[in-house]
Amino acid sequence: MGRVTDRRRVIRVRDGAVSARPDTLVAEEPLEIRLNGKPLAITMRTPGDDFALAAGFLVSEGVLGAADELQSIVYCAGATAGGTARPEGGGGSNTYNVVDVTTAPEVEIPDITLERNVYTTSSCGLCGKASLDAVHTTARWPIDDTAGADPGTPPIRLEPELLASLPDRLRASQRVFDRTGGLHAAALFSESGALLDIREDVGRHNAVDKLIGRALPEGRLPLARSILLVSGRASFELAQKAVMAGIPVLAAVSAPSSLAVDLAAESGLTLVGFLRGSSMNVYAGDHRIALRAPARQG
Repeated sequence: MGRVTDRRRVIRVRDGAVSARPDTLVAEEPLEIRLNGKPLAITMRTPGDDFALAAGFLVSEGVLGAADELQSIVYCAGATAGGTARPEGGGGSNTYNVVDVTTAPEVEIPDITLERNVYTTSSCGLCGKASLDAVHTTARWPIDDTAGADPGTPPIRLEPELLASLPDRLRASQRVFDRTGGLHAAALFSESGALLDIREDVGRHNAVDKLIGRALPEGRLPLARSILLVSGRASFELAQKAVMAGIPVLAAVSAPSSLAVDLAAESGLTLVGFLRGSSMNVYAGDHRIALRAPARQG
C-alpha cells in the first residue's frame, strides 16, 4: 500500500550555506472510487483510510446514510480490458489506488456517467442557487441540536473559550504534519470539547470524508451534537459535507466562502471562521454560541 510519507533529496539554503539532505514529504496518490463496479470519481489523496474516504464521499453525495446500506468496500487490482474491476486477490498488480464500493440492493444509485455533473465540488459548474438546492434536496437529516440525544436535552450552546481551545488541540494531534508540514487536518469534537476523531490528508475535503466514512459503519450518523474543525478555509464543499452528515457546527481557522455562508444560513449550520487565539467570526448560527453581549452592527 502507498505510504503516508516519502523521502526526497533536497538542496537546503540557510543564510547562504548550501547543503544536501533527504526531506520527508507527504505522499499524494490518486484514488479511483467505483460504485458497484462503475467508475465514479478520482481524487488525489494521502494513502490511508481509503475505505473511510470512499464511504464518506458517498455520504456527501447522498448515496449512503446508514451502515446497512453499505455491503462492502474492496481494493481492486486495476481494470481489465473491458473496464471492470478485479477485487484484491483476483490477479494482476494491485496498486491499492482503486476501490469498489458495493451497496445493498435496495439503495437507489444515481445516474453515473463518465462526465459527471456533481454538485459537491466548487468547480462543478452549477450556479450557487442550484448548489444550495441540491444539498437541500439530498440531505437526510435536519441540522437538529437534539438529534440522537435524550428527550428534553437542551440545544447545543458553546462557550467561545471552548471553541478557541480547539485549534491548538487539533494542531497538537497532527502527527504527520509535524514530519512534513504539508497536510490539512479535520477533527470531530464533542460539545464538551472532547476529541472524538482526527484525520489528515493533502486534501481538506478528503480529511472530512475520512471522518464521516469512519462513522458510517459504526452507525454514528448523523453526527449530531458535534463540532467539525478544519484547518484552512471553509469552502462550500466542506459546509455541504457537514450538512450531509448532520453536523451542527463547522469551525475553520481561516475564512469561509460566500456560498458556504449562504448554505450555513439556509440549513441552520453554525459556521465559525478565523478561529485563532481568542478571536473568531461567527457567520451563521450564532444562537449556538454563548456570546457575552448582543452582536453589534459595524
